[in-house]
Amino acid sequence: MTTRRGFLGTASAVGAATLLTTQAATGASAAPAAGITATDEKSARDAIRNVNAAMRTNYAALKSQLIKELSPVVVVQNNAVGGRFTLIHEGKQIETVDPVPEYFELAKSLAHIPLGVYSVIAPYLSDQVPNIPNAERIDPHDLDMIVFKAPGDQGWITPLNAYRATLNTAFTKLVTANLPADLETSCGTILREAMAFIDASVKARTFDMVSFNKFAATVYPAIRVNMTFAATAQINGLEALMKRWRALIGEKAWSDLYVTVLSIWTTADLNQASIIIRRTMNQAKVDTHLIDLPTVETPSDPIFVALDNLARIVQDNIAAEMVFNTDLKVADALKGEEDLLSDEILKQIGGTAPAARTAAFGRAPAGACPITGHTAAV
Repeated sequence: MTTRRGFLGTASAVGAATLLTTQAATGASAAPAAGITATDEKSARDAIRNVNAAMRTNYAALKSQLIKELSPVVVVQNNAVGGRFTLIHEGKQIETVDPVPEYFELAKSLAHIPLGVYSVIAPYLSDQVPNIPNAERIDPHDLDMIVFKAPGDQGWITPLNAYRATLNTAFTKLVTANLPADLETSCGTILREAMAFIDASVKARTFDMVSFNKFAATVYPAIRVNMTFAATAQINGLEALMKRWRALIGEKAWSDLYVTVLSIWTTADLNQASIIIRRTMNQAKVDTHLIDLPTVETPSDPIFVALDNLARIVQDNIAAEMVFNTDLKVADALKGEEDLLSDEILKQIGGTAPAARTAAFGRAPAGACPITGHTAAV
């Protein structure tokens, strides 16, 4: 970024970068100027570092105070039952609910059966990519890493039989679960075919990717039925909740609503809750006020993590326009996911900077949340 080149002085950016790289590679700094001792140099550099430390202290203090002012906010925690949703308004946690009907969880539970079988047998597969449809999509190196059991190892039989017993219990009780007729039928198909695959594999004391692929393809139409029921349940439950909360806080407050969606990385893109909830928001602001926060794992205090990150986003939105009002591209970077130096680095290595986005996510440090009173450990 052109605004960050000032610190390089009169040297060209490339020349200075080469100098800095050379010093880093040798692990040594340039010799102090005449009359300046190494102690003087260290003291001066520490003084420079202290400037940034003081900035961070001030930044953290502002963020801590801002958390208390964030309103209205909906925090979304993705979970196995369709999501937990919390409304925060005027400094208070108004309500936390799991609004999705129960058959969402039940439909997904049985749709996951092929993944459950795969999780047991994967280490015992052949490490050679077989001749199956779309085999070119399998990374041979990934396959080689996940197949870590020796050929002929029979260690899969006991855990697979145990899983089969769990499936059989669900199958025998399915009729009394009071599910919609089509969902009951699809669930029965998945359970029955899974037990048949397990029985055949255990009897033969062998299986391969081809036989598993055949089983998975057989149950896929039934899985699609389960997915349809799960999606309908989540849409209906979430939209009804948003409608009720909108009436509760009023149109004026709702028009400024922020929504933070916590999810693991593998579900952060096109997250199901984000897709549904964005339709209920102010469409003029949804692109900047609907914030997806991918996490490595579920945080112990998700409300604090969501608010802490949102406070960072809000204060950076204003800081960007005040600090970088002479360079809007850099301002957009501060407001977005792009690191401020990324554009400059790409220029120096001959790359092309991507378009800036509008929401920045920072890692939340531990601290007390004024809404929950808890301390987060991300």
